[in-house]
Amino acid sequence: MNVTIRKAEYIDIPRITDLLLQVHKVHSDKRPDLFKRGSKKYTEDELKKIIDDSERPIFVAVNESNSVVGYTFCVFQHFGDNSLEKHDTVYIDDLCVDESLRGQHIGKTLYEYVLKFAKDSGCYNVTLNVWTGNDSAIKFYNKMGLSVQKYTMEQILQQKS
Repeated sequence: MNVTIRKAEYIDIPRITDLLLQVHKVHSDKRPDLFKRGSKKYTEDELKKIIDDSERPIFVAVNESNSVVGYTFCVFQHFGDNSLEKHDTVYIDDLCVDESLRGQHIGKTLYEYVLKFAKDSGCYNVTLNVWTGNDSAIKFYNKMGLSVQKYTMEQILQQKS
């Protein structure tokens, strides 16, 4: 499928919301102890604020009829202190392709767009997090050339009822 990547606009919010629900379902199915079923990461008002924030660009993949078929939420991060070299990063907060359209290279197109955007913005690297158990995402990101930078580990202390 041919898609075009552009910055998200307010008109895209209903479709972005649909995709946020798809992503959240993956997480709540894998980790119902952490993620509320039937919820999503951002409200409509939060999405409007993010769209207006130049430090948190959202890019959408649109098909020939200008319908959103995927998105990626990005965040500029700035590092450099006593122990870290100064560098800027584009952190991918979320990347989603409509579940009915996966396997058509839309995710690859979105990811490659973010790589170019980050490079053109003078960033050192692109980072993201993937939840353990989201094997398809891990496989996708490995295929895109990402490697493990660090691990977040946990020890659960209380069982939720």
